[in-house]
Amino acid sequence: MQVVFARGTGEPPGLGATGEAFVDDLRSRVGGKSLDVYPVNYPASNDWNTGLDGIRDAGAHVVSMAHDCPNTKMVLGGYSQGAAVMGFVTSAAVPDGVDPATVPKPLDPSVANHVSSVVLFGMPNVRAMNFLNEPPVAIGPLYQPKTIKVCAPEDPVCSDGMNFAAHNTYAADEQMIDKGAEFAAGRLTGSGARASGARMAGASSGGFGG
Repeated sequence: MQVVFARGTGEPPGLGATGEAFVDDLRSRVGGKSLDVYPVNYPASNDWNTGLDGIRDAGAHVVSMAHDCPNTKMVLGGYSQGAAVMGFVTSAAVPDGVDPATVPKPLDPSVANHVSSVVLFGMPNVRAMNFLNEPPVAIGPLYQPKTIKVCAPEDPVCSDGMNFAAHNTYAADEQMIDKGAEFAAGRLTGSGARASGARMAGASSGGFGG
């Protein structure tokens, strides 16, 4: 199995704090099974246009893994901007108003069979994406049943709340990390519930551009 994770804005290259906490938790749940990681390679800067680099990199990696390692189960994950990147990777169509020639093509439907789950922490909602002048994220139909969105209460990036501090709590909040890891582990073992969203309790500190 492999976790493909996109970090949030401003985090150094790698998985980011939320990604590392998620992988550590998930690893403890899968026993002796091998768990590899792939940090999505993109700037994660305040210039959200470069998120396209992340969509390209993650999409190309997922396609390559599906072809070269067909027995590997992939867990797609991301935090904040990285969650938006991963959400777009699953999209079945190019967003309205976006020139298809400027963005990666949607993944072939067969690729979805190689993805066991999609775990998105603090994914920007329509309000947040409008604020950033970006199109809303639409999870593709083939991925919706295997996607969980973990959102801290009052986090303005993924909820209707206005507690900007809440957006930076994910890495340190065991309850939210556990929720994502439990869902991913259940999907990997075939015992996971279907879910398209989850809002977790217990949040308290962060900022809007994550």
